[in-house]
Amino acid sequence: MPSPLPSTLLGFARRLVSSAHGATAVEYTTLVALIAVAVIAALDMTGLNIRNVLGTAGNAMT
Repeated sequence: MPSPLPSTLLGFARRLVSSAHGATAVEYTTLVALIAVAVIAALDMTGLNIRNVLGTAGNAMT
């Protein structure tokens, strides 16, 4: 017997998207996802810059 969980989640997702609260939740989720992508990109760039600075400092000491 298949689990009712997938159909329950699908029904929940349909109700969430069709309601006004669901639209707000989807908008906030999208906003949080975009902020997370921006933070990850910024940390990645910062990490590369720190690695270069520390590499240069280490090379200058040797």
